Amino acid sequence: MLSLTELKSTVQRALRLIARTKDVREAEVYASSTGQLICRLNYTSQIPCNGVEEPKSSEHFGVSVRAVFNGTGEPRIGLGSEARDLSLKGIQRAIEKARANAVPDPDFVSLPSPDPIAAGKKIQAYHDRRIMEITDSALVETGWQVVNEALKTFSSSDALAKLAGSKEKLAALGLIIGGDVSLFRQRMALASTLAPKVRTDESTFVTSSITAMVERKQAKGSGYATATHLAQFKGETGSLAAASAIQSTGGQRLSSGIYPVVLGPQPVADLMTNVILPSLSADAFFSSRSAFLGELGRPIAASLLSIYDHGAAKGLVGTRAFTCEGFPTGRTDLIKRGMLEGLLSNHYETERLTRDPLARQKLGISPKDHPETLAPRNGFRLSSRGGRQFDVPPAIAATNVCIEGTDPHTTDSLLRLVGDGVYIGRIWYTYPMNGLRAGDFTCTIVGDSYLIRNGKLAAPLQPNTIRITGNIKSLLHHVAGVTKRATPLIGWGADEVIYAPEIAVRELQLTEIAQFMEAV
Repeated sequence: MLSLTELKSTVQRALRLIARTKDVREAEVYASSTGQLICRLNYTSQIPCNGVEEPKSSEHFGVSVRAVFNGTGEPRIGLGSEARDLSLKGIQRAIEKARANAVPDPDFVSLPSPDPIAAGKKIQAYHDRRIMEITDSALVETGWQVVNEALKTFSSSDALAKLAGSKEKLAALGLIIGGDVSLFRQRMALASTLAPKVRTDESTFVTSSITAMVERKQAKGSGYATATHLAQFKGETGSLAAASAIQSTGGQRLSSGIYPVVLGPQPVADLMTNVILPSLSADAFFSSRSAFLGELGRPIAASLLSIYDHGAAKGLVGTRAFTCEGFPTGRTDLIKRGMLEGLLSNHYETERLTRDPLARQKLGISPKDHPETLAPRNGFRLSSRGGRQFDVPPAIAATNVCIEGTDPHTTDSLLRLVGDGVYIGRIWYTYPMNGLRAGDFTCTIVGDSYLIRNGKLAAPLQPNTIRITGNIKSLLHHVAGVTKRATPLIGWGADEVIYAPEIAVRELQLTEIAQFMEAV
């Protein structure tokens, strides 16, 4: 990992070089160093295995220049980057690439110019020095923590021993533990000709997603954990996944129908990441793709529900001091007591929507009269590699998404509220149908799910036998209760952290998946 000092000096050198470049009207320099360390877990009781597979790491660092170039006709905007070379020659190549890539953009107004006072904002030391400096052996040990906790839970289960005939025969049930433990660490420095004071930031987090299976009994369980510091991570995802797999043995099928349900934390997070948040983004409103088009200031959910994004919340996993545009992070109320209050936005989309002659029609209000609805607190340079990346332009991304209800429910009180229905604990392959604007979505229930009878969890559901086919607008309006306790989760390929509670929904369409018959 490169130090903040190295990144900061790179940005300063680049600004001095740009000041001598005659055809640059304004420019922004961004340097970052992002690392990921991963332990893949693969334990199988009936097949020879290593348990902890592929402990590996990746690191990406470099510098980019986003510049507005003068010339004949309208100004041209370009982005150029150079990987693994922070020298003057590397910076010069980034400028030349930006010039070669520059094109006119009729929607462009200017590069961001955050308040210079914000650059002096005291940055809380919220990163974990241990993650920044972790050794290979410590990484492997972290992976084994998870595997061992799962094996302890399996071996101590009297229910499994009864199914197997004895504790010595547990392996014959086909015990499987899979998933990963991932550690992320990232540093960045940013400045521009409009805001020359260098802003720096660094952050860390650890996350784990585990699936445990009792293969012979078609049982599957999940465990999740996310934390800012390694000391907060005790391998509990393994024991959680194994315990859930044990509880899921003997799963039943369910007929198609409309049911009252309780959505567990993972389904809530998956729906937020793949269906809801994309519709609460300023770019989706500009392009008229949002399911909530024209609804700002109007009710779009049950009055008990509130959702907000808070990038500066103390102690939360997705907290950052600054965006990748140099603006301080903060709180954006998205849905407040059922009303659509604001949108996730960055500088470019805020400026573009504010000047859009159709803005009132798209938003439902005039952005010039309500600038707080488009505050640019969510401009981040992220990519599929994970974390902040120097070679992409700022896009809109959430940070810490918090979901709250007016009444502080517990799991038990939600189950009593539903009475007879379904607890949905894990879904996958969640995606919009008929375009994002329609609000329709589908996904498959793949584990950790149960029938609810008389306000209590009853028989487990057999995994992969039923789908959800719903509409997100209808789901939000039918929310009946939200637990006070929330679990921080990061979805597959996502960067935002969803602080996901359990949510009761009055009605949801569940569709049975056809059962394959064995050939005679």
